[in-house]
Amino acid sequence: MALTPTDTIILVIVAVIIIFGASKLPEIFRNLGRSVGEFKKGQLEAEMELAQMQQQLQQQQPTSREKELETKIQELQKQLEELKKQAQNQSQSNK
Repeated sequence: MALTPTDTIILVIVAVIIIFGASKLPEIFRNLGRSVGEFKKGQLEAEMELAQMQQQLQQQQPTSREKELETKIQELQKQLEELKKQAQNQSQSNK
């Protein structure tokens, strides 16, 4: 005989009443509610902190446009160095 979820809940409630007594039941559920509230609060804080960390990480990472510009700057610097070398070679050959 398999128990349905409803049967299981009823069985747990009956067991709690037998173990703790009916007078303690409101206190138990109150504490349970507070625990769930604290858990949700902690979860929300963790999610907010995670979102903030992701935002900071995105701000630190260069965008694809910035990467393209850095690559172009490096290429232009190489071309400038080559032109300087060519100018030096020409000036030395003219002497």
